[in-house]
Amino acid sequence: MTSDRLRPAILAGAALVLCVTALALFWPGVALYDTVAQYGQVLADEYEDWHPPVMARVWAMLRSGVGGGAAPMLVLQMVLYWAGLGLIAAALARIDKPRAAIATLVIGLTPLFLGWQGTVLKDAQMLGAMLAAVGLVGWWRLRGVAVPILGWLLIAVLLGYATLVRANAVFATVALVVMLVGPRAWWARGVVALLGVGAVLAVSPVINHWVLQAGSSGVERTEAIYDLAGIAVRAPGAPTGLSADAVRAIVARHCVKPYFWDPLGEPERCNAQVEPLRAYPAGTLYRMLAVAVVHAPIAYAGHRLAHWNSTERWLVGAGGPGALPPVVSQPNDLGLTSPGAAAGWWQALERLTVDTPLGWPIAFLCVALVGLGVGLRRGGSAVRDLAMALLVSAILLEASFLLLSIASDLRYHLWSMVATTVAIVLLVADRAPSRREVIAGVTALALVVASGTIARLALPRAPATYAAQLL
Repeated sequence: MTSDRLRPAILAGAALVLCVTALALFWPGVALYDTVAQYGQVLADEYEDWHPPVMARVWAMLRSGVGGGAAPMLVLQMVLYWAGLGLIAAALARIDKPRAAIATLVIGLTPLFLGWQGTVLKDAQMLGAMLAAVGLVGWWRLRGVAVPILGWLLIAVLLGYATLVRANAVFATVALVVMLVGPRAWWARGVVALLGVGAVLAVSPVINHWVLQAGSSGVERTEAIYDLAGIAVRAPGAPTGLSADAVRAIVARHCVKPYFWDPLGEPERCNAQVEPLRAYPAGTLYRMLAVAVVHAPIAYAGHRLAHWNSTERWLVGAGGPGALPPVVSQPNDLGLTSPGAAAGWWQALERLTVDTPLGWPIAFLCVALVGLGVGLRRGGSAVRDLAMALLVSAILLEASFLLLSIASDLRYHLWSMVATTVAIVLLVADRAPSRREVIAGVTALALVVASGTIARLALPRAPATYAAQLL
């Protein structure tokens, strides 16, 4: 075997070994609250749209084909994860960029990334599907070969699954597709992306309810309710549909939290106060929200920016929950068990990084913006173009949280964080950055890290548990 073929084979073999090792480490997968709820739907063969119906349907097919429990879904997401990274690494090795190839596989070993991939969740499924799709594109394009029709069909299936398995994923997947196969002019890309996002948002409920036969849970109302309540507590006179008594109770009980919307849905907290809003159809609620935004734009901006800061884990207190991947499954009577002791050892590594910039989505967003600026000043190449597609996808997903997000779990940002890291490896492999670019990037990142560190030192430590966050 010649050396130009040996290197890709070695990298592919290394990815396979890492995949098998990761499966052994996290077997049979960590089942969180959402996981248990979805598996309950699989067992009952009754589905609703609070959790992604497409994931539950895939789980049901795997259960009937290879067996029950979380293990089949763990295998699916872990194989997709390492296949994507392995394909990119092998392609980089094939074009004589061995250091970048090795770095790509090392990304997969990042404690927080791999730890979350060991949890059976929609976010890990999305990350695996998108990485596999990008890996397929990279395998051909990085070598200067056109992607075959069969390859595009597989890529379309993977990106379609990623889009349906996570509510905000449409912003990442559509941006990725537009950058890979869309027009070259940036204004045209913007128009196509907007139309694409709109089309997906319109057709997704049809797929969920008619094709996948999922019942309606009212999940589509949560964003509007969260934002209406957020406006109401900052501008009590705004037309939000909430009574004055309800607003006073929400304020007194501190039920509008930057961290998440959950207190508004808890019976012991403020569910009763927002219950009248649930009587409205989703379309009516969003029209009410639009009117409230026009009447109180500053209140709305303050509410959304406070949540965005929380979910980006920027100017917040230290020790916030929702960042460390769990290694013990949610208690259940469905047969979903926990991994062995080795997973706990891996979690010890995760604890070393979870409250550092390696666990701050804002740090990765900063790097992505700097990388985008660097890429825009370069001429086109296969390596640079794939990096740019990843960066734009990551940035637009993070930007979407400014308008559409109701919780601050780190797992929602996994794609952006991994995509940014892979993109930077690709940009450096394409051409070493100039001294000026390095200084600009380090300076921008240093400002983000310094401000985030000062906030963690100055602000009260965040509540460490879910129950404490509700109060």
